Amino acid sequence: RTKPYRPQTNGKVERFNRTLQEEWAYARPYASETERVAAFPAFLHTYNHDRGHTALKGDSPADRVPNLAGQYT
Repeated sequence: RTKPYRPQTNGKVERFNRTLQEEWAYARPYASETERVAAFPAFLHTYNHDRGHTALKGDSPADRVPNLAGQYT
């Protein structure tokens, strides 16, 4: 459990929020908020399937989840 108003106790979420800002929300100038929102699903896919994570030794989260939808044969 984390303490309210104490970002230091919730490092993983705070790091994800920072990544959202740096790699999606402010990564480039969007023409509108609608355009920014439309770019979000592609960002999430890249974040979860293509982008390496240092905490996972360079793997993506999808590489670490067994039986992920779309991996069934």
